[in-house]
Amino acid sequence: MAGNLKKLESEILRLQERNARVESDKAWETSSFRKTTIALFTYVFAAITFFLINTPNPMLNAFVPTLAYLLSTISFPHLRNLWASRFRK
Repeated sequence: MAGNLKKLESEILRLQERNARVESDKAWETSSFRKTTIALFTYVFAAITFFLINTPNPMLNAFVPTLAYLLSTISFPHLRNLWASRFRK
């Protein structure tokens, strides 16, 4: 009986540690810092690429993929929730 209790306590502790990791990962995935960092890198890489291929106004045109990324971070969570609500039915 004591062995089973120790095993259950160990399993509960393992699940709590896993949940803490999952919550941390979720917080990172939804953080404004992450989204801003990705947007900045997207802008810089797009601007460099557009400059290298001689696109007119590379600094201005680099906003297009950056804004597309930012829009996807806004709209996709809503689409995911819509999909999830229909999936659960």
